[in-house]
Amino acid sequence: MKASSKAELYRKLPSVDELAHNPDLASLISREGHAAVTDSARAVLARLREEITAGHLDTGGIDIALSGIASAVERELRQSLSYSLRTVINAMGVILHTNLGRAPLPASAFEHMKEIAGNYSNLEFEIDKGARGRRDIHIDRLFRKLLSEELAGPSLTHDVSTIVVNNNAAAVLLALNTLAEGGEVIVSRGELVEIGGSFRIPEVMTKSNAILREVGTTNRTRLTDYESAITDKTRLLLRVHRSNFQITGFTEQPWIQELVALARKHNIPLLEDLGSGALFDLRSVGVNDEPGILESLRAGVDVVTYSGDKLLGGPQAGILSGRSDLIARMRANSLFRALRVDKLTYAALEATLLAYVKHDHDAIPVLLMMRLSKEEIGKRAKAIAEKIRRPELSVSVIDGESVIGGGAAPSGVLPTTLLAVTSKTVSADELAARLRASSSPIIARVEDAQVLLDLRTVFPEQDETVAVALRQI
Repeated sequence: MKASSKAELYRKLPSVDELAHNPDLASLISREGHAAVTDSARAVLARLREEITAGHLDTGGIDIALSGIASAVERELRQSLSYSLRTVINAMGVILHTNLGRAPLPASAFEHMKEIAGNYSNLEFEIDKGARGRRDIHIDRLFRKLLSEELAGPSLTHDVSTIVVNNNAAAVLLALNTLAEGGEVIVSRGELVEIGGSFRIPEVMTKSNAILREVGTTNRTRLTDYESAITDKTRLLLRVHRSNFQITGFTEQPWIQELVALARKHNIPLLEDLGSGALFDLRSVGVNDEPGILESLRAGVDVVTYSGDKLLGGPQAGILSGRSDLIARMRANSLFRALRVDKLTYAALEATLLAYVKHDHDAIPVLLMMRLSKEEIGKRAKAIAEKIRRPELSVSVIDGESVIGGGAAPSGVLPTTLLAVTSKTVSADELAARLRASSSPIIARVEDAQVLLDLRTVFPEQDETVAVALRQI
């Protein structure tokens, strides 16, 4: 398009003030206010200018755009005033999908959150004494019940306490800074992992002001490597669970019991970063080799750190459980206040832990999803498939696998049944995009030129929404 033609098109555009006084926008201004409508008008006009500059609009195109400009302003305003954070339907089959918010909360959790958020609470107040209290007592009492009672006996040589910070990286940071600031922390080279968002264990250690002492090799680290590295500067032994990858083949690492014995021999605390951390026996759903919180503490680990929104099935949090004297030192660290969580996290975590205390595991969505059988999922998939009667769309039911995700049990898969969708007119990528563009965005995966939907991570009440979307795309 010639420069002179573009200039003519620019002159066709009204000013922001002229557009704001468009009679078709009068009712919108009365509802939402002049300032909000003006901002939306400015955004719409800016987009039209960009289209002209790029040569995407000619005279006919600009006339059509201007004829519907009032509607465009209203759409822009509606979008600008709507929430950006919104719910989606997870049909990926990844139970703890980091990008989709990880663990959905139990119903009791957000009910308790609503109650606490809308009122004053005894967050840091002891009602019986009429005095200031500690916010972590609300969950420490439940963790004591879940951990100490299970650990009771000769294997428990100390009292167990728990504190909470805002995520597991913060928990590791707090533990390292408290127990090893200025001293050395011994860790295997095969455990110098990178977690989400490019955060790495060595960098977290640097921020904690502890000194990293690497031992062993990437694939093989022996107990003697740890023992040879211990000096009078050693403050901590660190075990990091490789929760988001595996090393197989020619490998070796000490048993956790061996590290416990070594730590006790030299009177050095042993910290284990479990990453996910489960209170639920994953072996019951066919997932092995994923250490749980109880297993580590029962083996004698002094402090374990783990996430709240992964295998625990609660809100985002970093949790530290272990020897009460070490936990007390962390609680007294000024860093603890900087990393502490708010009343809503405590409310959600308390409700989640109460479900564990009651052994009501099906009330915790991630545990319920893990426990679903392939047959249960298959019945739902077939019911949806039978509702889709479109000649250009093929919907079949096939075998597949779900994964736990979220950096948990990288080798653990759960057998499932998938809806496989293909179209005669558009590609699988386009089908997936259309599902994402639904009024309730549906996030599926594309494999082998098919859109695959795994109902393990779709709530049953969302099945009809999925069926409607497939009928309409």
